[in-house]
Amino acid sequence: MPVADYATYVKMLDNAYQNNFAYPAINVSSMVTANAALKAFADLKSDGIIQVSTGGGKFASGLVNGDMVMGAISLAEHIHRVAAKLDVNVAIHTDHCQPGNVDDFLIPLIEESERRVAEGKLPLYQSHMLDASILPVKENMDLAVPLLERMTKIGQILEVEAGVVGGEEDGAAGSDDMPDEMLYTTPEDMVYVYERLSEVEGGRYMFAATFGNVHGAYKPGAVKLKPGILKEGQDAIKAKFGEDAYFWLVFHGGSGSEKHEIEETLGYGVVKMNVDTDCQYAFTRPVAAHMFQNYDGVLKIDGEVGAKKTYDPRAYLKKGEEAMAERVKEACEDLHAVGKTLGSA
Repeated sequence: MPVADYATYVKMLDNAYQNNFAYPAINVSSMVTANAALKAFADLKSDGIIQVSTGGGKFASGLVNGDMVMGAISLAEHIHRVAAKLDVNVAIHTDHCQPGNVDDFLIPLIEESERRVAEGKLPLYQSHMLDASILPVKENMDLAVPLLERMTKIGQILEVEAGVVGGEEDGAAGSDDMPDEMLYTTPEDMVYVYERLSEVEGGRYMFAATFGNVHGAYKPGAVKLKPGILKEGQDAIKAKFGEDAYFWLVFHGGSGSEKHEIEETLGYGVVKMNVDTDCQYAFTRPVAAHMFQNYDGVLKIDGEVGAKKTYDPRAYLKKGEEAMAERVKEACEDLHAVGKTLGSA
């Protein structure tokens, strides 16, 4: 089936919220890594989300261009074509667009979707993330609301963040000296975000509230997660706006998280968990093994000719794709998304 349309995407997120599971959101930067995510979703009959960052888009466009918009468009077009051959629903998303890149990344991609919708096609991307968490929450929402208004007209969902995810990912998020209090979203901020975004009639949005989560990979115990913050925020918006009020929540910095912490967040409304660092390692590990195990083939040592079958990039990139697909499958299992595609209903 093709990439999910707006109605299907909303059903996907509602299905996850109502049934306490979440979709893996897999960062990709090439056709190979996109194919790995698609293979995993198809093999496990799991719907899923594939996402592209500014850095991923720039890489995908090649050294000759270094154009993050061109790369993001090319990756999305590839995913549209491949997903049409699969029996799962896939949504395409952009990750961590900071305020300084709204005009040169987010807006051009929205414009491309507006052009496509005018031609009777689906939007190129089904959702976009505005990461204005470095701004005070009012300025954050002052930037988010007009974007949501514009995106709603063409059937797109906005993701926002308040509170800062620690660590670093493609230049996004916090720094090593980030004050601890900024790593935890307050219930008051969650109420304010809900109030502001609810101003947009018909607008749908996801919220990356922070609860100590950090980008990157860390040893057990290094990251101090407080998932209960998510429940406090959901309770706060229900107390003010009624029992029907809730957030579709997003778990950033999900790589390396303890299983019980993931389980707890699912009960508080997390419907999307980003998985990037673990997939990067999963892809690279067998590539490194290939080089070590076939060093005399991939290198022309002592005047020898090497072995073409080992230095052909397809030989090791295929291994990377297979290993990354297995890691994506693990994420599907951890998030209880296996077999829950709407396409199987």
